[in-house]
Amino acid sequence: MTSSLQTDRVTELLKQAKTIAVVGLSDDPLRPSHDVSAYMQSRGYRIIPVNPEIESCLGEKAYPSLLDVPAKIDIVNIFRRPDFVEEVVDQAIQLKVPAIWMQEGVIHERAAEKARRVGIFVVMDRCILQDHRERFG
Repeated sequence: MTSSLQTDRVTELLKQAKTIAVVGLSDDPLRPSHDVSAYMQSRGYRIIPVNPEIESCLGEKAYPSLLDVPAKIDIVNIFRRPDFVEEVVDQAIQLKVPAIWMQEGVIHERAAEKARRVGIFVVMDRCILQDHRERFG
């Protein structure tokens, strides 16, 4: 059960964010990361693919890691297995990204706590598409 404070923070985050770096974004349209990112892009967010295996996705150049992204990132959306999360969170901390979103099934309490300690807002084990659709239709 999420608190109303968490819900309000998610609503504010989704209203204010402009750029979402999607770690683990696949260029395969059948993958959830592609579907979710295409939806968010269609709602006006700039999607930055972070995946060393692809050149580009959804019309945007892909970067091998968060540290290679030249733009300001508002949300890091993680589509990676939990064993890869801590490295991504460490990079997000280094970049002072304001929010980290771990998609459904992506849970890493230690990394989340590390991010929260430095003031990063963390959403874990939730789908950004579903949260956006619930709030904004």
